[in-house]
Amino acid sequence: MDFDLTDDQRLLSDSVAKLLAGTYSFEQRKALLKTPGGWSEALWNQFAELGLLGLPIAEEHGGFGGGPVDVMLLMQAFGRHLVLEPYLATVVLGGTALKLAGDAAQQGEILPEIAAGSLKLAFAHSERQSRYDVADVATTARRDAGGWVLEGAKSVVLHGDSADRLIVSARTAGGRDEAMGLSLFLVDAEASGLARRGYALRDGTRAAEVSLSGVRLPAEALLGEVDHALPVIDRIIEAGIAATVAEVIGTCETMQAMTLDYLNTRVQFGKPIGENQALQHRAAEMLIALEQGRSMAMLAAMSVEEPDPAERARAISMAKVGVGQAGRFVSQNAIQLHGGIGMTEEYAVGHFFRRVMVIEHLFGDTATHLDRLADQVA
Repeated sequence: MDFDLTDDQRLLSDSVAKLLAGTYSFEQRKALLKTPGGWSEALWNQFAELGLLGLPIAEEHGGFGGGPVDVMLLMQAFGRHLVLEPYLATVVLGGTALKLAGDAAQQGEILPEIAAGSLKLAFAHSERQSRYDVADVATTARRDAGGWVLEGAKSVVLHGDSADRLIVSARTAGGRDEAMGLSLFLVDAEASGLARRGYALRDGTRAAEVSLSGVRLPAEALLGEVDHALPVIDRIIEAGIAATVAEVIGTCETMQAMTLDYLNTRVQFGKPIGENQALQHRAAEMLIALEQGRSMAMLAAMSVEEPDPAERARAISMAKVGVGQAGRFVSQNAIQLHGGIGMTEEYAVGHFFRRVMVIEHLFGDTATHLDRLADQVA
């Protein structure tokens, strides 16, 4: 299997690295966190101009027709700088939903707007009671006057406070946690009866609580086949996992580099602390964990388009577990080796640590995916 990057992929990596090096220093990121939206519209437009928003979107819809490996490279670059913009919510989650379930009219209308940076999406699926059970959906959608009426609530909707449209899962048949009976709907964020409460997660990224009270939708708001949305939801989440594990690798690369620099410059008892053999061993173990995680992130990227659902789910869970364990090891050791300064708001390594911890709990934590893997071999 060929793991070498193509010329286009190298160019992509270089272009993104140059852009972020000039626009996403730690101080610039802290300034963005203080803005009302918590991210930069100007930089979002730059992403569009560079073609990053259209990277995985087909050429006929204004994109570049890139694949999961291209997204992996981009998310790694985002992880190195703790990028705050809603790329995961809009392009990865929303774009995947449109690609898999949208009809020709929906794709033709929405995907070009995503690529151009003029439309932001959010995937509203998780609910307070569901935890990591993908089929546990209490929000309902009932037919009414040729359309639909939505009732319910969604929790921790990533960048839900800035989205122009929400992709909402709702139960159209069956019991609360049955696999059959789920459907997806495109909902305007300003629709009557929809309310949002935005907030910052522990790592500074944005999310929202969404309530739906008698939200009326036209028939064409249905995304995909009625009652059969669970396989699509699974694949949206799998795409999200593949993207976020790649982001963790980027964050770990930066933490590893920061830690090595600190070990080589922090002087104690007249010599750099990096000359201590025990700390050298710890740094080597961090590097091993990082490289193991990198291999698992690549596995996730290469498995996103696997046609066998069982094999795809198994590979994605393996990647989630492997990168989750690697990310926790690297980030915890980076904090420990930095000593007290690693826990301060003024020093970047703690911010990288928090991002890794938040990602570990997105789309099912490490323990959840370990349980799923165990069930497959039981």
